Amino acid sequence: MKAIFVTYNQAYYDDITAILNANGVKGYTEWDEIKGHGSVKGEPHLGSHAWPTLNNAIISFVEDDRVEGILKNLREKDEKAPELGLRAFVWGIEQMI
Repeated sequence: MKAIFVTYNQAYYDDITAILNANGVKGYTEWDEIKGHGSVKGEPHLGSHAWPTLNNAIISFVEDDRVEGILKNLREKDEKAPELGLRAFVWGIEQMI
């Protein structure tokens, strides 16, 4: 079991959830309207007058064999829309109830 944590420009919510759905992900937890600043080429998403955009984040716990497909689709989306500010992180889950 793996956790996938995805942050992205909130305008792309439908695209991100479509990727999860296409990969058989049914359950996730979402955070709306979070602030952040990209570490590579990203502009600040601070919800302010100067930087009005905001981010969302989703975490989902998936079977190991789904991870590569999800990451591949997210990477493709990120390459087509760099303004998305997409980042995805994966880590192992030891136990779940």
